[in-house]
Formats: sequence, structure tokens, C-alpha cells
Amino acid sequence: MRDSSTTRNRRSGRGKSSGATFISQEASAERGKTTQSATKSRKQSGDLSENLTTILSQKVVGQPAATRVIVPYIQMYQAGLAPEGRPVGVFLLLGPTGTGKTKTVEALAEVLHGSEKNLLKIDCGEFQMEHEVAKLIGAPPGYLGHRETQPMLTQQKLNSVTSEKCNLSLVLFDEIEKAAPSLTRLLLGVLDKGILRLGDNTVVNFEKSLVFLTSNLGAREMMREINPDFGFQSVKPAERADLTSKLQNIALVAVRKRFSPEFINRIDCISTYQPLTPESLSAILDKQIADLQNHVNTRLGARSFTLEIPFEARQFLLRKGTSPEYGARELNRTIHRHLTQPLATLVATGQVEAGARVRVNLAEDGEGLRLQATEPTAVEMPAHPTVLIVDDNRDLLHFLERLMADAGWKLLTAETAAEARKRAAADRPNAALLDYMLPDGNGVELGVEFLQGAPQMLVIVMTGTILPPEEEALCEEHNFPVLRKPFLASDVMNQIRSRLIPAAGART
Repeated sequence: MRDSSTTRNRRSGRGKSSGATFISQEASAERGKTTQSATKSRKQSGDLSENLTTILSQKVVGQPAATRVIVPYIQMYQAGLAPEGRPVGVFLLLGPTGTGKTKTVEALAEVLHGSEKNLLKIDCGEFQMEHEVAKLIGAPPGYLGHRETQPMLTQQKLNSVTSEKCNLSLVLFDEIEKAAPSLTRLLLGVLDKGILRLGDNTVVNFEKSLVFLTSNLGAREMMREINPDFGFQSVKPAERADLTSKLQNIALVAVRKRFSPEFINRIDCISTYQPLTPESLSAILDKQIADLQNHVNTRLGARSFTLEIPFEARQFLLRKGTSPEYGARELNRTIHRHLTQPLATLVATGQVEAGARVRVNLAEDGEGLRLQATEPTAVEMPAHPTVLIVDDNRDLLHFLERLMADAGWKLLTAETAAEARKRAAADRPNAALLDYMLPDGNGVELGVEFLQGAPQMLVIVMTGTILPPEEEALCEEHNFPVLRKPFLASDVMNQIRSRLIPAAGART
């Protein structure tokens, strides 16, 4: 009866587009899970709290100590033990440029809210003059332009960066040292009492917020310590532990010179980011190349291709895109200049066919990259594949069944892992779309099991939460795409088309 009532209420809602209806149906069905699924969901939430440090360390490479200090404040809030009358946590992130300070906050937003854009970011470089601070809180009544000046920090904007998964908002004041002194004085009340009074006398409450301040204070002194120009230190590099302690001392001295004692005393934690090691920079490059491949698959769909970047080409990108002074700051621009733009030229001029492999080799002079596209593989793939979808959400199954039938695809559905094994053995599907949380199993482990019997099968994992680190590692090892719920129907179709039938899609 509960399911029927839920269906009637959903059908009586306002009309939406097909994509929005899909998301709405997905959200409603998630709320209507059985008691067993709800128990698994609570267990998954607990696992997320326990593994939050590991997840952040994977997303922010090379800074485990810096990310570790943030997690206890989130767990304290989730437990309901956060202090009243002030923000949940206030953090000052210091260190050389390009070491991941801003990336930490973006990664935390992705973990808590599902998107790195779910944060309120204030670029303090825009508030270097005293009068510009009025843009944050609005001009008070009686001043010229009072009605035309809309505050940047309002309760509505603060609430807009939360999500259904978490109501904790993230506020980032980027490069706080560039702001006028009046901005830091304005923040005294926010950091101490969690309250900001705007120009029109309305109040913004920061009690359910994490406030981050980033700064490059002391960065030049740090670089001189890392790369001394002369003396005995320039011959023998400092030990890592000794260097960490020296950089922290340099950062704290610079902070005390720039900010007042009452401002510093309102900060819960000051964390100094360390220079990235060659291993960390290589891991960052691997991640950005994987993001580029996923971008190609998502945007081009049936016209996508596969990138092959050997060791020599990767070393070239590292050499051009990283440095002790700027860390990984230039790496994204280097990939854009030497990979993305040449790839776009090949696609725009029709030099890359769907399903081809584009090999990126080092140029003969060693000062550039040379891209060469090969012919698509001769393996014949079905134009209308058979897709197995395993999920106990019947609304999702019915929706995708109608969608794929319109595309001429054969769809098999199952609600449990046991049923999925029987369907896979009987019908030999080309692709499997597996929900991570099944009533009788784990979607990632089920996908690995499918590959043992059918190595050519495409496996896609669906999840409404963050996967544990060991499951994320399995997805990367077996090249399982991960679709985060809620998602658009086009995301499913593009993933299957791009990875399973690129050559056939070009011919049809």
C-alpha cells in the first residue's frame, strides 16, 4: 500500500521534462527502499564517516596530514556534538601555490554534496580596497546605491550550496591575505559567533558551515628553504620531516605578522601544505588524463576514441606542467595546450574515426607531442546491444526499459544479484548496469564476477553515495565507469555507446 500511495503522489506532481522526471522518480524510489536497504544505507553512511580521510587523501594527492585534520570536525557535526553559536570549524590553509589548498575544499564539496561546485567561494582579490567590502554585505540604508548593491553573503546563498545528502555548507575565502583589513575585521564576528549582519540589518547564520581561509603567506620564504641558492643546504637536501617543521614555522611567523591575535585565536586549525613529491605529481597527472578520457567519452558519445599516452609523453607533460615554484598549477594548462587542443583539431578536421585509438608520442626534438590516430578495431559490435540492468528500484527499471526500447536495444532487468546471475548466464548481455547496493549483494563485486565469465562485457556501476576506497580501487582496476545518482538518462546512453559500440554507432 505504501508503494501505491507513493506512486499516486508522484503522478499527481507538476509536469517535468523526461530527464527531470527520471531524477524525481529516482529520488522517490530511493526514499521508498525496504527496511533492509535502509539498514544498508545507514551502514554505508557510517562507512563514509570512517573512510572520509582516505577518500579525501585520494582526491587531494600528497597532503594526507592536511586533509586528516578536517575530518574530526565533520564527524563531530554528524554526531550532533558541534559547538553552538559558532561555525562547525574554521581552517586556515597555508603553503606554496599549486599544492592543493583550494582543491581540498572542492574535493570536500564533492564528497559531501556530490559536486565540487557546491561551495560558496569568495575571491579575496576582489576586495583589496576598503570600499569594496560593501559588496559582501551590501550598503546600509541611506547610502547611494543601497538597493542596487546585492550582498554576496546571504542566508539564501549559504543554503543553496547544501544538498539533500548533507546540510553542512562550505564557505571558502580564497587568498585571504589579499583582502583589505576591514574584511578580516568583518570576519571576526563570523568566526567567533557564527553571525554576520548585512547592510539591511538581516542576519546570516554560519552555525552549519565550515569556513576555509587559504593563503600564500610565507610562500617565498618556503621556496628559499626548499631550494636554497647557496650554502651547505644547497648541496645536501633537507630531510622530509625536518623540512615539514621548518615550513610550518615559516608559515606561522608570516601569519602572525599579517593578522591580529584576536583573528588568529578564532581559527580552529592552521594547516601547512607541503611541496608535492614527484610521485604525487605523477598521480595527479594520471588522474587528469583519466578525467580527459572520461570527458571525451561523455561529450562525444558514439564518436569517442581511446587515448594512449606512453611513459615518455607523460614525462614531457610533467616536465612542462610542474615545478617546485608552482607545483601542479600549470599542469592543467599544459594538458590543455598539448593534448586537448590538438585532439580538438583532429576531431574537427575528421582525422579521428569513432572507436579509433589516438597514440600520443614524444616529438623527435623532445619539445612537443605528436598525435597519431589509428584505424578503429575490426571487432564487430552489435548496433543494438543487450543490456542487463540490476536494481531493486522498479521505477528506474521501467524508465530505462522504455528509453532503451526506443533506441532499439534489448533490455534485461533484475532486482537481485541472484536473479542477475541467471539472466547473464542465459542471455549473455553485452553490457551490465549494476546498482552498488543490492538486497543480496554488492554491485561492484557482481561486476567483477561477470567479467570472469565474459571478459568483453561492459560493466557500469550506479551509486547514490560515495563508494568505499576498496570498491573505488576495484572500479579503477577493472575500468568500471561510475554513475552518481541522480543522473540524466543521456549519461547512461552515452557511456554504453562510447565504450561498447563506437564503431557501429558511426555506421548507423
